Amino acid sequence: MSVEWVYGIHAVQAVLASTPDRVMGIRVAKGREDRRLQKILSMAEREGLSVERVDRKKLDKQFKEENHQGVAAECKAGETYTEQWFLSMLDNLDEAPFILVLDGVTDPHNLGACMRSAEAAGAHAVIAPRDRSAALTSTARKVACGAAEVLPYIQVTNLSRTLKEMGERGIWITGTAGEADQLAYEADFKGPCAVVMGAEGDGMRRLTKEACDFLVKLPMAGTVSSLNVSVATGIVLFEAVRQRQS
Repeated sequence: MSVEWVYGIHAVQAVLASTPDRVMGIRVAKGREDRRLQKILSMAEREGLSVERVDRKKLDKQFKEENHQGVAAECKAGETYTEQWFLSMLDNLDEAPFILVLDGVTDPHNLGACMRSAEAAGAHAVIAPRDRSAALTSTARKVACGAAEVLPYIQVTNLSRTLKEMGERGIWITGTAGEADQLAYEADFKGPCAVVMGAEGDGMRRLTKEACDFLVKLPMAGTVSSLNVSVATGIVLFEAVRQRQS
């Protein structure tokens, strides 16, 4: 059986709330007693889960001093979503699809932050190529603050083909590129749409860019030439939210 660790207050709460059957046990740092932890302990007790009190240094060593916030859950591996599952999900949605596509984001911190923004914006899924992309690691789950437990993350073999399949289903593909003529605020995100963000530094690959129906950019008023991909993702996604709710 494949096992993964979920750590951090929000991530552990989310997995206990959404898929408690995955959780096999909880580890908590000795000495931590506060209201947020009590909520987790109550949820664990309700599910009949064991709680192990351990020295904080043990958690620091286990998670390489990442900010585990003194709590971690040992879990059965989460569901693996396939491209066919994703396409079937699109075919059965009863509302206009809203998808985030990450073309080669390799930093798990950026992946987690993008997942958090996508879930908060109401996206239905996050798509990424299987190669040269970050996996949904414990670090990415922690940064996602629970979003990774409820938002499907699908890594596909051929991103260009998947974008084509999305287009054939009436989804408009809007990519972000510094050389675009149109601003993100001028694009139309009201209907079925996918927002494509490029990799840190390199942006979208050529074939991905060619698969887009539109290219947009963010206005840059300062001296820096670009934003962190997770920051830019949040801005574009919530412009789409503004339009879709208007």
